[in-house]
Amino acid sequence: MSIKAKKHLGQHFIKDMTVCKRIAHTYGSHKDCKKVLEVGPGMGALTDFLLEDEMGLDLWVMDVDKESIEYLKKNRPSLDGKIIEADFLKTDLKHLMGDEPFAVVGNFPYNISTQIMFKCLEMRNQVPEIMGMFQREVAWRIAEPPGTKQRGILSVLMQAYYDIEYCFTVDEHVFDPPPRVKSGVIRLIRNGRDSLPCDEKLFKQLVKLSFNQRRKTIRNSIKQFIKGKGVEHELLALRPEALSVDQFIELTLLVEANLD
Repeated sequence: MSIKAKKHLGQHFIKDMTVCKRIAHTYGSHKDCKKVLEVGPGMGALTDFLLEDEMGLDLWVMDVDKESIEYLKKNRPSLDGKIIEADFLKTDLKHLMGDEPFAVVGNFPYNISTQIMFKCLEMRNQVPEIMGMFQREVAWRIAEPPGTKQRGILSVLMQAYYDIEYCFTVDEHVFDPPPRVKSGVIRLIRNGRDSLPCDEKLFKQLVKLSFNQRRKTIRNSIKQFIKGKGVEHELLALRPEALSVDQFIELTLLVEANLD
């Protein structure tokens, strides 16, 4: 029995097992986190390597595809009780995984990969590691350092709480069906920030405002906060892709100090 990939679910099944093994063995059990939730396992190509004895993981798998769930229940009996038919984006992960730390791993469906990252960000204090495959341009964007045109909202918000490594590129031909783009694998490791030393809601607002008008300088994109207040700072003359997380924190503190 095999499963045909469903276009509306963004499914592309990996057929090269060396890629699956490489992804599994790049996972690092950050802070000795052995509980892992694999998102979008499909027919379990990556799952099998995560289940190897040497990994020693407490593996759970989640897929919205009923056919995949039935396949896994039949072919992966060792995961009895840990195969979850659910939409990751709509699932109460706290209720499912309890209070324990858990990592999120997967060949993520490209059409929801950004939303998956934002969901993990909400759970950041319980998710010490994320290991996943994305469309290559999205993977680049998440890992992109300051000073490059690819840097964006997701780059800054994820890097505020995670150290991010671009691991390797995966070619189209290793998938069935092959996507029209190359893929990239990245690893995100929770950094030491429990919280930001500024208003986190305002921080996110300023990041989004800045990148939504990325051709403008920071002064022009956030003028609603500083107009007519005589605020001067070297950061205001820069464009958003030039700013590091620490500089966006500094910008937030500057705006906070000038709020009415």
